[in-house]
Amino acid sequence: MLATATGVKPGARTWRWAAVLRFAVRRLLLAALTLVAISVATFALFFAGPKNPAATMCFNGTICPAEIQERIHRSLGLDRPIVEQYADYMNGIVAGRTFAYGDTPPIECPAPCFGVSFRTREPVLDILARALPVTLSVVVGGAVFYLAVGTALGMISAIRQGTLFDKVSVGLSLSFASMQIYFLGPLLMILFVWNSNLLPRPRYVSPAEDVLGWMGGMLLPWVTLGLINSAQYARLARSQMVETLSEDFVRTARAKGLSSWSVQLRHAFRAAVTPLVTVAGVDIGVQLGGVVITETTFSLLGIGQQSVRAVQTMNLPIIMAAVLLGAVFIVVANLVVDLLYATIDPRVRLSG
Repeated sequence: MLATATGVKPGARTWRWAAVLRFAVRRLLLAALTLVAISVATFALFFAGPKNPAATMCFNGTICPAEIQERIHRSLGLDRPIVEQYADYMNGIVAGRTFAYGDTPPIECPAPCFGVSFRTREPVLDILARALPVTLSVVVGGAVFYLAVGTALGMISAIRQGTLFDKVSVGLSLSFASMQIYFLGPLLMILFVWNSNLLPRPRYVSPAEDVLGWMGGMLLPWVTLGLINSAQYARLARSQMVETLSEDFVRTARAKGLSSWSVQLRHAFRAAVTPLVTVAGVDIGVQLGGVVITETTFSLLGIGQQSVRAVQTMNLPIIMAAVLLGAVFIVVANLVVDLLYATIDPRVRLSG
């Protein structure tokens, strides 16, 4: 049978794209079922628990009187069967809902409606919409830092195994891996903000309004998150690259007379980076659900900080929405990782 100049049989590329499409559809269906299961479990955990959510809805910080709790309980439908409450919740995501708090005017919550805050009577989606850009800024910037720095250090250390660069790199990785964000963050603030004024105080500014202000305000959170997380990527990248460089296909590539640069980047790096994609996908997915310690350390009101406040005040609609949002990020991240696997390494079989 004839083959193309690149060694790929006619129709093979088309078949592979068709396989990728089928694989993606199966993964999307599985992701949808997973999110439904998580929503059922989360709703049952939060809204069918022993604590009465209506008790947290008085504005003066005290527990509401029993008669007010009962009125709120009925107006929110919390006295109805849990199955009906869940159906209303899911219907609100699709079509929106109207909430009535006793004698107060009803609150319209347009779709997608994830409920209304028990404290501020504000749609939960509006609260999370303000917090999400903060978390996205911290996570995306930090991920660029630790993926670039960690992978580069690990790969170079593996290529120069046993040299001074390798030993220093491993030592720094172990040092930063043993640190915590709540220690390194304040330390960097003392050095670069309070004592020297080299960097501005960490804060969130919309990049649409001021790109330089956004980068300056996010720089310390990026560096802190990046330094600590880059340590594990440097060690993982080094170990994977060392193992890959001893593989038979790498020795074959060298025996064919390929340059060291070509062998290391085109062959060894592509095989070694695959496990890093898995770890990075999971890490980024989890962090998008809220980098609580980083946001708390630098006083950034992101998803993590909002979730902590909601837990402290038993603001169940915000907790529920934050959990669902975190689940969406993790499921999507795993789906992207699965698809990237097939793109990076053609040996991956698209099945299941």
